[in-house]
Amino acid sequence: MGDEGRRGDEEDRGPGAAHQVFGLMEGLLEKLKVLNYEEEVLAKHNMKNLSRHYFVSSPFLPSNPGEQFYMFTIISAWLINTAGRPFTEPQEHDEPNATVSAILAELRALGVKVDFPPSKLKSGSGEHVCFVLDRLAEEALRRRGFSFRRPNYPTETTEEESVMEDNAELKLSKVEEEMIEEPDDEENVMDLEALKSRTTHTESEPSSKPDDILESTVDAAEWNLELERVLPQLKVTVRSDNKDWRIHVDQMHQHRDGIKASLLEAKSYLDKLQEDIGKTLEKVGSREKYINNQLGHLIQEYRSAQAKLSEAKERHQQASGGVMDRTRVLAEISEELEKVKQEMEEKGSSMTDGAPVVKIRQSLTKLRQEIVQMDVRIGVVEHTLLQAKLKEKSNMTRDMHATNLPEFNTLSD
Repeated sequence: MGDEGRRGDEEDRGPGAAHQVFGLMEGLLEKLKVLNYEEEVLAKHNMKNLSRHYFVSSPFLPSNPGEQFYMFTIISAWLINTAGRPFTEPQEHDEPNATVSAILAELRALGVKVDFPPSKLKSGSGEHVCFVLDRLAEEALRRRGFSFRRPNYPTETTEEESVMEDNAELKLSKVEEEMIEEPDDEENVMDLEALKSRTTHTESEPSSKPDDILESTVDAAEWNLELERVLPQLKVTVRSDNKDWRIHVDQMHQHRDGIKASLLEAKSYLDKLQEDIGKTLEKVGSREKYINNQLGHLIQEYRSAQAKLSEAKERHQQASGGVMDRTRVLAEISEELEKVKQEMEEKGSSMTDGAPVVKIRQSLTKLRQEIVQMDVRIGVVEHTLLQAKLKEKSNMTRDMHATNLPEFNTLSD
């Protein structure tokens, strides 16, 4: 389902969307080289240089998700620090989800809009990884004050001049033909002024016609040697105009002839290649039909098995939810059971311990002693109280006798 969704997104974006990540990765590598990542990152961690398409996710490129993810986190941390924000360099044993979330949080803090989940970065390669590194590299370059300028392309006149210089040396016969065709063209015969002056000088001199037939006295071999010596000097350099349309027409004819010759040579190869490709396509089509016919029932079984697998996954998810709830309840019950066990152990240890009984006995013995002492004190107090009562009673009796005796005396008188 994920592959079909990704394929649908690529079709919506266009046929060239799959190749944009290659250009993005090449631009990212140039930015990293400008930031001197070889010495500041690779040399520090003893790693080799990145290839042109290191972070590109493609079936045609070798991949190592663990190494690519570690390299992605290290470069991201370095770029964030270079951009002026403190960020701790991640380690290999760190949690990947936490590391990716921290990197995206720093990217959002730099003002970059992120509209994809953090799980897209856990593979260590792909379009989103290149996007994150490219934006961080731009922020780092902006922090260092570096910016790319537009290239200055050379003008086309240099190429025309080089072509003209190559074709400037012409043979004398060709120059004469051009002079016959264009007698009024003074620019192409400017270098022949010396020749003209020489001819005019000979015409001005008086003619001396010989009376007899001239006979050569020079040896033919010496004449040939002299001819070979002066032959290179007979070439005339013609100063050609860069804007002359005739030169462009000649070049066009030369290129047309070259294209025709190349086309005739390549057409046979292309026809043969087309024929081979057609035969191969026919073979592939027939083989595909044969395989579809042979594996039709297996495909149906695979689809039914896939449907059963999806149903089993749904049931597993539902059961997993119930298991999670029951696991939580079991954990609570286990915790309460541990508490009860601990209380029972404390009570059992206190029940089997004889120290409290000894203390109770000692307390009872002490209490009996105190009771005996209290009884003695109570007896002493009762005795004292009895003596006091007796003494008081004797005093009262004596007082009564003392009062009754004078009365008796008065009565007797």
